[in-house]
Amino acid sequence: MTKKSILITGCSSGIGYDAAHGLSAQGWRVFATCRAEEDCEKLRAEGLESFPLDYADEASITDALAEVLKRTGGTLDALFNNGAYAQLGAVEDLPRGALREIFETNFFGYFDLIRQVLPVMRAQGHGRIINCSSILGFMAIRWRGAYCATKFAMEGLTDALRLELSDSPIHVVLIEPGPITSSIRKNAIPQFEKWIDWENSAHRERYDKQLRVRLYESSGPDRFELPSSAVTAKLVRALTARRPRPRYYVTTPTHIMGFIKRIVPTRLMDWLVQFT
Repeated sequence: MTKKSILITGCSSGIGYDAAHGLSAQGWRVFATCRAEEDCEKLRAEGLESFPLDYADEASITDALAEVLKRTGGTLDALFNNGAYAQLGAVEDLPRGALREIFETNFFGYFDLIRQVLPVMRAQGHGRIINCSSILGFMAIRWRGAYCATKFAMEGLTDALRLELSDSPIHVVLIEPGPITSSIRKNAIPQFEKWIDWENSAHRERYDKQLRVRLYESSGPDRFELPSSAVTAKLVRALTARRPRPRYYVTTPTHIMGFIKRIVPTRLMDWLVQFT
């Protein structure tokens, strides 16, 4: 019996890494992609099929999907868009280049890949497209404005896509994790140093006493933090349910804030999130 196939992005660490190994162990044929070739080499050494896919490079997206289809004979059962990074900094300190770069990876790359995958899924008569969002895809907090913007935008376009495909055999799903053990904070340091002139910012004191401390000094796991396997568990449900939900929350904070946002006035919500 032919294995079901899935293309997963952002597999060098964290959620993507766990999902790739977890689904492979459950019998899926996993195409685990990473931005850097050295990370792909590591995954190949661990027994996975891996090759580069860089969301910011249109040719890389096309080449990666072509490699998948060459290996499967032209089919792909599922896509898990997961790769992303965080750009920290106050909104007024974000230059155009910083926003352009993070949208290329966290937003444009997702839907470029989806646009190329959809004809394959239509032709075969089935498919699942699962986008990894975040609690910050429906709730904004300070200093994460760029990341929130990409996730809010991604959720809106994903919802529209789901509605447009509602009469097709292709299911579109969002997974919305809260705090998950990953390298996203460490990986945000180069982007922060590249783009944010914090020393000349109106928020310099807050950068120095709050954000930079949190960014550079590890204080252990966040409260309510779960391992990446918690996301993999929801991914499996999204892939195997006969009628998957439009959204899957992961972690207690996501469940709590999803409920609160529906019933609490905006001003009260603003007061609550100041403690995050």
